[in-house]
Amino acid sequence: MIHIRKPATLEAAFRVAALLFAVLAAGCTTMGPSTIPRDRFDYAAAISDSWKNQMLLNLVKARYAEAPVFLDIASAINSYSMETEGSVGAEFQTPLASNANTLSLGATRKYTDRPTITYSPLLGDKFSKSLMTPIPPAALLGLAQAGWNTEMLLRCCVHSINGHRNYSQRGVMGHAPDPEFVRLVQVLGRIQRAGGLGMRVVREKDASATVLFFPPKVAGPGAEDIAEAEKLLGIKVQPGAEFKVSYGAVPRNEQEIAFLTRSMLETLLDMASYIDVPPAHVAENRASPGFADVGAAASGLKPLIRVRSGVERPGDAFVTIRYRDLWFWIEDRDLVSKGMFSFLMFLFTLTESGGGQVSPVLTVPAG
Repeated sequence: MIHIRKPATLEAAFRVAALLFAVLAAGCTTMGPSTIPRDRFDYAAAISDSWKNQMLLNLVKARYAEAPVFLDIASAINSYSMETEGSVGAEFQTPLASNANTLSLGATRKYTDRPTITYSPLLGDKFSKSLMTPIPPAALLGLAQAGWNTEMLLRCCVHSINGHRNYSQRGVMGHAPDPEFVRLVQVLGRIQRAGGLGMRVVREKDASATVLFFPPKVAGPGAEDIAEAEKLLGIKVQPGAEFKVSYGAVPRNEQEIAFLTRSMLETLLDMASYIDVPPAHVAENRASPGFADVGAAASGLKPLIRVRSGVERPGDAFVTIRYRDLWFWIEDRDLVSKGMFSFLMFLFTLTESGGGQVSPVLTVPAG
């Protein structure tokens, strides 16, 4: 409540009252449109940062033999309200009165912002389809056709190609990569950069099939790489030849290429092996062995991603989480690791089952 006594003139008193009503009237304008620029980008940034933190935390937990837990944001609903009240009272007396020209003004304004966030954990059938189903070979070839690096795709998402095994660190099944696999991914990478790798989807009686082919116009070093890929894969590359791509450990004939792909969960487990953890944690069996512990580095392969750790929080990081009294992070200047980490997040979206939404488990009023 505001009390103003003895304004200079009656006109001055009314000017004060008019100013109060102008302030109250400003609160009657529409709120919705003005909140969109702020909310849209603020919520997008917050969801993006939390998604990155969740992915890195699950990578680190996988290195310590903990099961990953993914909690999706099913909905974010924000509710605004504005309440405004005002009152004006005036009393004007003759100049002979002892308490003349009294003006009483009152105003209240209440603003409420109540966002409601709904979380949905990845469980049951949705967990199985999203994390434990092998990535279709056609999806990997489609990414390669779209320009994604073939070497990175094969090292990240494939167990073996025509029997040649990739590096793996899956508990008792950990092993270094076969020399043929290392050579094959390098050769296929060069063929891709030379424009000598193609694929398409053809319709068959029962289902669609993916075929891989090498365009005949590739010459020079590209032709030499194709000849080496033919030898490594055990196939016969002839003009116009196409090779059916299938999921499996070994091909059925010389016109088939078998990709034994990983699931998203297996990909996370192998990516976790590149994380820097204290050697004492491995020695004490707190964390599983890493990339260097199975002799993979001796094959000439470099880590696909570098996640560093330390007791002090980093000052310049792309993503940072805290786990077991340690900080784990990806450096903001490490473009390769940032790209690999972003690809993992994209790959998680690619393997999303797209099934029906489960009932919300937890709804938190965040305001």
